[in-house]
Amino acid sequence: MVTIPPQPWPTGLAEEVEPLVHRVLAPNPSPYTFTGTQTYVVGTADGPDCAVIDPGPNEPDHIEAIIAAIAGRKLVAIMCTHTHRDHSPAAAPLAAATGAPIIGCAPLVLATDLPRSDESFDTTYAPDRVLEDGEAVRGTAWTLTAVATPGHTSNHLCFALEESGALFTGDHVMGWSTSVVVPPDGDMGDYMASLEKLMARDDVRYHAAHGAAIEKPRQLVRGMIGHRRQREAQILRLLGERARPVSGFIPDMYKGLDPRLIGAAEMSVTAHLIDLQRRGLATCDAQEWRLVSG
Repeated sequence: MVTIPPQPWPTGLAEEVEPLVHRVLAPNPSPYTFTGTQTYVVGTADGPDCAVIDPGPNEPDHIEAIIAAIAGRKLVAIMCTHTHRDHSPAAAPLAAATGAPIIGCAPLVLATDLPRSDESFDTTYAPDRVLEDGEAVRGTAWTLTAVATPGHTSNHLCFALEESGALFTGDHVMGWSTSVVVPPDGDMGDYMASLEKLMARDDVRYHAAHGAAIEKPRQLVRGMIGHRRQREAQILRLLGERARPVSGFIPDMYKGLDPRLIGAAEMSVTAHLIDLQRRGLATCDAQEWRLVSG
């Protein structure tokens, strides 16, 4: 179980994490957000312009803290990695306050009756421009390039800061926890492909939306790929013992799990099972999953 650092956390303060980047922590801690969502302001502190990445929840105090961190610079772009409610709702009020365009991931509104443990989707998100993989937003002494990384959500983007070699990874890769992949929009096959995509890059550090900066990114990604493959192997082994519902995997796979995270664990197992089903290795009948014989 992850240990959350003791309070007080630096909520509302603009902390320099590297010369071109300041971080502002939102007041929304939870088992799914760690100490809260981290909004990043990109640009030289005394420069004429900047960009904001993942403005976070629509909390007036947090929006005021972002505006204070902008410090009179022109806000060139409000950029969202994806549209969970802890990432993008502040985009609209921040745009109204600054006149800046909302640029980044595509809008996504998911209607589903499935139980949800992850943050639900932001239905207010309305970008002025959607970035495709490889498209860039530029300012004075900074360039942010979109890196498409579907999996956690189908519309997830990372943003590469070309001048420093840093990558803003949103919820795709975090140092404090693995990303939750929630079907039907979250897709384990896409998520694994996106991890492999990052393995092929040479980013020097990651700035995630939750948790500390990641200074050995490829090492972490390699471990995450191994962890997911291990989970898949566990599922196949358990299916080899007997058919079972999703809930029947949790006691064997997640010993000592915080009860608040059982729903998230079930969604992660479901994502793996759906991926196995697509690959012809598992099937589901009457809510029970079983191996495909042959």
